[in-house]
Amino acid sequence: MVEQYASFSTTVNVEDSNGDAINLSGYTAASQIRKSYYSSIANSFTTTITGIANGEITLAMTAANTALLTPGRSLFDLVITAPNGTKTRVVEGIVTITPGVTQ
Repeated sequence: MVEQYASFSTTVNVEDSNGDAINLSGYTAASQIRKSYYSSIANSFTTTITGIANGEITLAMTAANTALLTPGRSLFDLVITAPNGTKTRVVEGIVTITPGVTQ
């Protein structure tokens, strides 16, 4: 859940198929929210690799950016890019944007 007009932050731990943390040295990450898979409008999370050795990535969005989100259900994913250019979607799903009153 992302609250409109409020700052948002969450942490994702990236693991391999054995449940071991992936070392994210040299990796980059990107994450977006869209109303549908085919929407040309996207809102991006700020993605920061906060734990290289333990596979930790923080997704964040400022209150000014959450204000731009339309309340309701949207889609999101998180994609990491390896040093060799291989892209992997590590999480995806539905996110609910709750409307804010206080702006």
